[in-house]
Order: sequence, then C-alpha cells, then structure tokens
Amino acid sequence: MTIDWTHFTPWASLAGGILLGLASAAFILVNGRILGISGIVGGLLRPVPGDSGWRLSFLLGLLAAPLLYFLVAGSSAPRIDAGWTTLVVAGLLVGVGTRYGSGCTSGHGVCGLSRLSPRSLVATLSFMGAGFLTVFLVRHAFG
Repeated sequence: MTIDWTHFTPWASLAGGILLGLASAAFILVNGRILGISGIVGGLLRPVPGDSGWRLSFLLGLLAAPLLYFLVAGSSAPRIDAGWTTLVVAGLLVGVGTRYGSGCTSGHGVCGLSRLSPRSLVATLSFMGAGFLTVFLVRHAFG
C-alpha cells in the first residue's frame, strides 16, 4: 500500500475533523440532540409539528455549504470513479444500513463514540469493517 502524497491533506483533514467535532458538541449542548444526518432528514419525512424548521434549516445549510465554498475558494471538480448505477445502489444500501443500524456514520461514529456508546462502537466497527471489506473485494479480488 502506498500513500498518494499529491492528494494527502493532513491539515485540511484535521481542520475538518475539529470543525465537525465542535459542531457536534455545540449541537448537542444547544439542542440536546445528536448531530446525525439520517435522523435529521428522517424527521423531515415524518414531520412533527414545530420540529421541521430547524431540520430544514440544517439541510439547507448542508446544501449551501458547497456553494459557499465555491464562491470563496473557486471551482474544484470532484473525481468519482463510479457510474450512476453504482452510486444509486450505494446510496440505497447506505440508506437501508442507517435504518437497520439506527443511525448513520455521523450519528454513531462522531457523536456516539464521543459519548462512549457501546451500540455506536459496534455500529462503527461494523460499517467500517464492511467498507474495508468492500474496497478490498472490489479492488483486489474482483478488480
């Protein structure tokens, strides 16, 4: 295994991790809720009166962030080495997994582990292990 030093971004990754941790901590302190994207979006699909405003604002912020980045930093084309079919199937599998796992990577991996949740530890180990296995199979066994 080799590291792609051209695209290795430890400082940007560290800054992103710190921002994500601070946002998660602030969200739970201010709202008393876990910053899990699937739970926030899922709450919009089954709305509770008076609960949709902050969820919609959060979702709009997620969608506005890349646009703001584009305005500040300029264009950067993402590179995705998969076709539309693969992306749609992968998205559906992630969606099903978040329902079975009672949360997503942000809910379990960031918020759950920081709260020392045993359920989140099992969930995080499960989805990370499945991801490692999938990459190995696709790139080495079948690729």
